[in-house]
Amino acid sequence: MTDSAGPDETRRLIEELRERRLTVAVAESLTGGLLVAELIRIPGASHVVRGGVVAYATDLKSTLLGVDARLLATRGPVDPDVAVQMASGARNRLGREQPADWGLSTTGVAGPGAQDGHEAGTVFIGLASDGAESSHRLQLYGDRDAVRQQTVAAAIRILLDAVLATPSGEA
Repeated sequence: MTDSAGPDETRRLIEELRERRLTVAVAESLTGGLLVAELIRIPGASHVVRGGVVAYATDLKSTLLGVDARLLATRGPVDPDVAVQMASGARNRLGREQPADWGLSTTGVAGPGAQDGHEAGTVFIGLASDGAESSHRLQLYGDRDAVRQQTVAAAIRILLDAVLATPSGEA
């Protein structure tokens, strides 16, 4: 994972979160647990990673993460708003007395074929914090494993950029 995420951006992310005393909670679909596995690869991750939910089936995005069932019914799981709601759901449901500082999510089509009118490699990464929510659309190429690995690397990079852009002590 370290090659595709740059010169170990995962380690840098975990260090930044630890330094700032921030936490992250993850919701995964197409990555199926790879993102949390990458985060906890780093020693000390237990101080900042609250956990993760693999909501691979569409209905679990609603029941476990609180994604609006009507949104899922009308747009399907490969959608920017679904990604944001997944990130927000993870943040809120995996916090302690309060939400995790950051929620991070992955949803999309790993392939090999299209799904619900979206071509393979269409991915949305959701990000949620107390101050903002956003989604990031990616169009990735390669086989199923490559798309999943690239998604994890992109999610790490997106969260690292967001943490670095936030003044210390805020999320």
